[in-house]
Amino acid sequence: MLISTSRKPSQKTRKFCKNFARVTDSTSVNRGKMNMRELLLKALEVDEFNLAVVNEIKGNPSRISFFSNKGDILLTILIGASEGNEKMNIAPSQLKMVSEVEELNVLSEIFDFDLVESAEDNYILISKSEDSVAKINFINKFGEKLKFQINVKKVLEVSND
Repeated sequence: MLISTSRKPSQKTRKFCKNFARVTDSTSVNRGKMNMRELLLKALEVDEFNLAVVNEIKGNPSRISFFSNKGDILLTILIGASEGNEKMNIAPSQLKMVSEVEELNVLSEIFDFDLVESAEDNYILISKSEDSVAKINFINKFGEKLKFQINVKKVLEVSND
C-alpha cells in the first residue's frame, strides 16, 4: 500500500502517515503537487497495489480514503489518531488482523493481511468502542499495545466488490 497525504499537510499528518506506513509494512510518500493519477502511477512504480490518502482538518489526520490501483474507492473512514513517541517494535511482514467490527474486515483485503480469530503477537486489533465505531490498535511482537492508535469515528464508504 502506498500511503500519502492531502496537499500541503501539517507535520502531524506527515508523521501519522510515516508511522501508519511503518506499522503496516507500506510505503509513505509526501504528495507535493501530485494529482490522483500521478499517485496511482507512483504506487505501481514502487510495487504497491493500493493507495491510502490521509486528509486533515485543522492540521490533524481526519479521514483515510483507500483506493485500488485502478482508482476505485475501496473504503473511506473518518478518524482520530493518537500517537506516542515510542519505538515501533512490530514485525509488519508477519502481521495478522483480528477484527470485532465486520464492516472493517475489508481492511484485511486492502492490506493483504490474514484475518484471524485470535493472535498472540504482531497483529492489528480492530475492536468495538463506546465513543466511536472502532479502535484500531497495533500489538507488537512482545504482545504490547503500541501508543499509535486510530479511532474510527465513522465509516463513510465501503466497496461492495
